[in-house]
Amino acid sequence: MHAKIDLSEGEEVDFENAKEEWNVYKLADGTTLKIKLVLVNVVRSRNKYDPLGNPIYGITSQNIVKTLNVPEKLKRKP
Repeated sequence: MHAKIDLSEGEEVDFENAKEEWNVYKLADGTTLKIKLVLVNVVRSRNKYDPLGNPIYGITSQNIVKTLNVPEKLKRKP
């Protein structure tokens, strides 16, 4: 069971983008999806730790999705 973090009891942690990559998924219908998670905010719990003693972090993120190679049969006119 995961510890639940009350973000109001955490401390916001600044960060910089060290590396941000796209994940590529080929769907059974022939479509290709490119998905990237973009970190928006990080909060470190002040009083909750995992079983190894590491602090627990909560994040806010956005998922960016690009749709590629959609088969013509799946498309509709806008």
